[in-house]
Amino acid sequence: MRNLELQMKQSWGRREEDEMMTMVRKESHGGNSILVERRREGKGREGNAEFLGFTTYPPAYLTQEAQGKRILTGVNFASAASGLYDGTAQLYSAISLTQQLNSYREYQNKVVSMVGREKANNIFSGAIHLLSAGSSDFIQNYYISPLLNGVYSPDRFSDTLMNSYSSFVQNLYQLGVRKLGVTSLPPTGCLPAAVTLFGGGSNQCVARLNQDAISFNDKLNSTSQSLVNNLPGLKLVVFNIYKPLLDIITTPDESGFFESRKACCGTGTLETSVLCNARSIGTCSNATQYVFWDGFHPSEAANRVLAGVLLEQGFDLIS
Repeated sequence: MRNLELQMKQSWGRREEDEMMTMVRKESHGGNSILVERRREGKGREGNAEFLGFTTYPPAYLTQEAQGKRILTGVNFASAASGLYDGTAQLYSAISLTQQLNSYREYQNKVVSMVGREKANNIFSGAIHLLSAGSSDFIQNYYISPLLNGVYSPDRFSDTLMNSYSSFVQNLYQLGVRKLGVTSLPPTGCLPAAVTLFGGGSNQCVARLNQDAISFNDKLNSTSQSLVNNLPGLKLVVFNIYKPLLDIITTPDESGFFESRKACCGTGTLETSVLCNARSIGTCSNATQYVFWDGFHPSEAANRVLAGVLLEQGFDLIS
């Protein structure tokens, strides 16, 4: 997902853009659980937090707000345009997955110094960690980089991403993580920016991009199962967001939406991040009618629909 948060309840996204790893502490059923999530951030991800019962968002790890006991109730390491592949982050001066892991180690040391090793270990082993990454690696790197797509087929590039994913999970495991949820790729060929860039003038989803996402997701499932088989005590759930989001896109009216090709922000075709805000020229007046907030990210309303689906898929992590 990309960066780190610790909060009193689980959180599903907000603000600027792209992916992060997040750690969230939740009081529930007489005990505590922690959510460490690497997730895509975006204006459109607001609302999922409220859906799950959150009223506040954790501070960014590198800000003055993330000091002292505040980090025990929430902190994030968000970095727009990062990915499983460190080269993606380098393209956009983002915080790479490797750097995020180092920050997570630093964060763990701070928690240990505050609550002691035994309590800290219980916190981390009881945590629910969520990882969401990969879209930027394809849309914002592979498909537009002759240095990558001239050397790697989409299938081979997916293998490279799987190696990074596997290494990341094993590193988390060595740090005491035992509960992990990872989101699949969405139907990347249906993202407004992808249709604009790679659709050849058509307003239809780009089939080859969606097929690449399906192939990636198959590898994600098999790699995740292999990790579970080889790492005793690891609970790992793959959240399938491909089909539920595709269903919303192809039949938006059934979920209460009006527009699924264009995003709410700006022209609705490409804008994202700092180019995309409520004051951007052309931004819609009612984002709840749109499946996408910007060229890459679902709207708050769409994420509320997706959140319900993902909650059902993640019950094994809280059992």
